[in-house]
Amino acid sequence: MTTFHRGPVAEATFAYRMRWKRRRFLFRIWRKRHQISNVVDRTATIAPDDVLCFSTMRNEMLRLPYFLQHYRALGVQHFLIVDNGSDDGSAAYLAEQPDVSLWTTAHSYRLSRFGMDWLGWLQWQYGHGHWCLTVDADELLVYPHCAERDLSALTAWLEGEGAASFGALMLDLYPKGPLGAGAYGPGDDPTKQLDWFDADNYRHQQHPVYDNLWIQGGVRERVFFADEPTRAPTLSKTPLVRWHWRRVYVSSTHQMLPRRLNHVFDKDGDTKTTGVLLHTKFLPNIAEKSAEELTRRQHFENSDLYQDYHRQLTEGPDLWSPASQRYEGTEQLTALGLMSKGLWV
Repeated sequence: MTTFHRGPVAEATFAYRMRWKRRRFLFRIWRKRHQISNVVDRTATIAPDDVLCFSTMRNEMLRLPYFLQHYRALGVQHFLIVDNGSDDGSAAYLAEQPDVSLWTTAHSYRLSRFGMDWLGWLQWQYGHGHWCLTVDADELLVYPHCAERDLSALTAWLEGEGAASFGALMLDLYPKGPLGAGAYGPGDDPTKQLDWFDADNYRHQQHPVYDNLWIQGGVRERVFFADEPTRAPTLSKTPLVRWHWRRVYVSSTHQMLPRRLNHVFDKDGDTKTTGVLLHTKFLPNIAEKSAEELTRRQHFENSDLYQDYHRQLTEGPDLWSPASQRYEGTEQLTALGLMSKGLWV
């Protein structure tokens, strides 16, 4: 792994630039606050020690029942969700949930930094002092001991270790056979439908600006970006953070400012405890979702580069290979080195 070193003067100058960059992001978040409108506000029920979940969603009614079930079981006490113009009943369903506060917007997801400006305002207003989990509707966090120890136990241990952030590898799950085959209904466990993954084709480097471990590889690189691997999606994330209003996500949950919050994977002999975000993108509705994205062009900074990717997804490719492994649970992911218990035993 490449390590970047700067002299004392250069490092001081760079740190100054990063502070101003963070302030510009915070100002941007403040300016964009009027783009979201409150539908249901239950934030008065948030207790001081509650773990909060933040998410931006559009047309996720298929995933929502299990998404909420999964995170409630992990110990999330309140969800703060921005609905980006759903027309499948998602907003009405969310508004009925007693532990959800809901906002809505018709503004551009891409021009809001893929929802991070909207969520940044909610984190600024309600997240300060809380452990905040920021995930997409197709991401299910798991971590060592999560079947027995909830997020309150994990965050208490992290605080005892002096940590203010927690990292996770985004792991794409997929079926054996063509995408779109099979049946999945709201409330079903997606890991029963998407029960395969790539185990060992990952690589990493240190990001030259944000100092995070930049991980790429996996099934999407193998199938869709083999000729241009540098274009493959980033798989390293920092989804769980002890929030302060001065903190800000830069690109999805891949990078943060201040940069020290990005130090969530093993580096220089550290032993970090990490998790995995089970990525359930490839449910049977993937062709429909991809066809919509070909029209909306909202999910990537340079949408033209990803038109072929979405076109291929509409055709129902088979992502399985002889090297694929069937998903068996968190102990398996730890044994494979895809997440780490670290010192949390």
